[in-house]
Amino acid sequence: MPGARNSRRVVTRGHVVHGACGFFLKHGTVDMDRLAQDLAVSRATLYRVVGSRDGLLADVLWELADHLLGRARRRRTRTGVDGVLEITRYFVTALRASAPFSDFLRAEPETARRLLTGGCVHRRAVHAQRSILLEAGERDRLWPRSGIDDLAYLYVRVVESALYAELLSSRQPDLDLAERTARAVLQQTR
Repeated sequence: MPGARNSRRVVTRGHVVHGACGFFLKHGTVDMDRLAQDLAVSRATLYRVVGSRDGLLADVLWELADHLLGRARRRRTRTGVDGVLEITRYFVTALRASAPFSDFLRAEPETARRLLTGGCVHRRAVHAQRSILLEAGERDRLWPRSGIDDLAYLYVRVVESALYAELLSSRQPDLDLAERTARAVLQQTR
């Protein structure tokens, strides 16, 4: 049947991630069976395209975080250390106010801990923070380029310790302490 092959729908990873982002924002999770139905593809096709639920969830979490980071960067009004902290403050406040994200943390704490602090979401956050630091430090030469990767890593770990306090240590987040610590990390490495 030559015509049957042409009628097959091609589903890309980007298409699936986009659909999964919408699903996550509605439900605070990604249910692969329901997502496959929403996308009008089989479950097997969905897994063939994305590999695993964890991989898809990581892409969704990063896509949503990257969107918030972009918004925070555009809203920044300060430069240097204060500008970096301003971006972080906006990002953390917006993320903590997100009902779907809070629902996900409560419903799937192990998955959240694994994906957010130990996998590709963390690596992407460090890379994004590196860009933010370079952008903020260029004009004022705040940080040496040679140590920027370590600084970005430490900075993200400080932010994660507050943002995911309930997941990591069953403690309530202390955002003021995290900001003071983040400021000290940024100022100490100058």
